[in-house]
Amino acid sequence: MNANTEDTGTIAFVSGANKGIGYEIARGLGAQPGTTVLIGARDEQRGRAAADTLAAEGVTARWVRLDVTDSGSAEAAAKWIDEEYGRLDILVNNAGIAISRDAPSATSPEVMRRTYETNVFGVVSLTNAMLPLLRRAPAGRVVNISSGLGSVALASDPQGPWWETNLLSYNSSKAALNMITVSYAKELRESAIKVNAADPGYCGTDLNQHQGVRTPAQGAAIALRLATLPGDGPTGGFFNDDGPVPW
Repeated sequence: MNANTEDTGTIAFVSGANKGIGYEIARGLGAQPGTTVLIGARDEQRGRAAADTLAAEGVTARWVRLDVTDSGSAEAAAKWIDEEYGRLDILVNNAGIAISRDAPSATSPEVMRRTYETNVFGVVSLTNAMLPLLRRAPAGRVVNISSGLGSVALASDPQGPWWETNLLSYNSSKAALNMITVSYAKELRESAIKVNAADPGYCGTDLNQHQGVRTPAQGAAIALRLATLPGDGPTGGFFNDDGPVPW
């Protein structure tokens, strides 16, 4: 473990940070004085390119190999962070996939498994790997990138904005992620770590073929706010730019 943990500034790790909302989150965190942002990405070329682009803007950024569907990858990333910095201040679980727009009755179990491997199990794997490092931080923050599509209240409201968007695998994976958020927040409620879920809104990214009406930078705003909450900020909540989102 790096003995000089007090000299490393703020260390932030963002999964799936080489593009889209994840990149903008990394960019926003890295723009804050004294913050080193770690770019979690599977592809070395893309990960290094993202880190280099941020570095050209004055951000202290480094690529870290990460495949959230591989628990060994998450553990290796945590070991590397431990050796380099000795702790982690901010974890943003951003990596996610949406691979089917089929009706629920046409959605295969295989599609469900693939979606959950990244959107659900990957979050648990990465969070568990990073928790020992987060516990060493003076005020650890975990932000899970969810979606309004994961709100059961909104999904079941015929007058709600997401009534027509009935995506079984993606929507249910984000609903599961919301419960994961609450579960970790409850476990860590006596610690200095805060765990919240962020709804970035309908942003144009590769995930939706850039059909969203918001920019990735706009979507990143709520995650940046939750990642830098003060000590009296909330934990175990689900938020968008306007405030709490119904479960």
